[in-house]
Amino acid sequence: MTQRATAPAVSDTVQDGKPSDALTALDAGDPVMQELLRRLRKVLDKPIALLLQGESGVGKDLLARAVHDSGARRHGPYVAVNCAALPEGLIEAELFGYRGGAYTGAAREGAPGRLRQAHGGTLFLDEIGDMPMTMQARLLRVLQDRQVQPLGGGATVTVDIQLICASHQPLRALVEEHRFREDLYYRINGLTLTVPPLRARTDLAPLVTRLLQTLAPSRMLTVAPALLERLGAYGWPGNIRQLEQSLRVGVAMLEDHEDEIRTDHLPEDLQDALTAAPSTGAGVAVAAGPWAASSGGRSTGMASGLLPVAQATGPLPSPPGSCWPGPPNNEAEGLRAHARAHARQVLNECRGNVSEAARRLDIGRNTLYRILR
Repeated sequence: MTQRATAPAVSDTVQDGKPSDALTALDAGDPVMQELLRRLRKVLDKPIALLLQGESGVGKDLLARAVHDSGARRHGPYVAVNCAALPEGLIEAELFGYRGGAYTGAAREGAPGRLRQAHGGTLFLDEIGDMPMTMQARLLRVLQDRQVQPLGGGATVTVDIQLICASHQPLRALVEEHRFREDLYYRINGLTLTVPPLRARTDLAPLVTRLLQTLAPSRMLTVAPALLERLGAYGWPGNIRQLEQSLRVGVAMLEDHEDEIRTDHLPEDLQDALTAAPSTGAGVAVAAGPWAASSGGRSTGMASGLLPVAQATGPLPSPPGSCWPGPPNNEAEGLRAHARAHARQVLNECRGNVSEAARRLDIGRNTLYRILR
């Protein structure tokens, strides 16, 4: 289905020798992202297809929209299509359009299709790796001829689009597995860029600040320093999408008189994950996914398949709901026993006052109860 995001304000002005536009707005200080944005700017308004790859939730859709809003096509349509969300039986009609009565259930007046709707602007095909092979062949013909013929026949229509594709699966690997057409792959990857996962970025603090400004523009909200340190050591399996949703919950849990987000304001699963990891600066070791070797070219110096977020002092359990494997049960149990003993010590110091102990530990009461079980 088509998703039309609200376009941020775009300016043609130059500040400090740099253009001020939607791409610049995504620069929060991480050097890998800065290089990615620099390369994107080099191909703005050039007839070069873009392929954005990386884990789910890293912000590929935001980058695609920023490219559109920063270029000469920003006044044209921006049409986003999630290929994984379209039923296989309807994807052809959705993309290429159809004549009235072309198939059972088709609207009498027909439909132009997403490709024609994007004429003069940008077409963003998200999760293109999930597109059926039959549709890949037809899409290839459209990209070669720049013409679309609706389902059910009729005159062909010329289309002028900027194409941006994205996938959370490495398309090169899908080609080798014969699950993605090689000719289409070379047609859509004029410039391929891999968006780094959140755990590999160095700009968490400014990202948090910007997200809070977006979520609560009328309030001056912050995150407790101890919590921000823990967030920096967390593995973020859901990347920026998970960070945004967690902060959204945190903002909603604040009382009217509060302006600082604490651990007990966050979703319970994230509270549990942060509590399981020691807050002594140790990071969470997250098993590297298929993008680990290309996360912005950053070298981890490890051959074990683990990507350290910070200097870890030992194996730590994976975040709840994560697809990454955790450590052996005895190691995880040892961490839980350590957390339980520490919580009991603090509770004794507070003379059994659970609320005060939770405040000192910077966790919620429910989380403290779970640790003490």
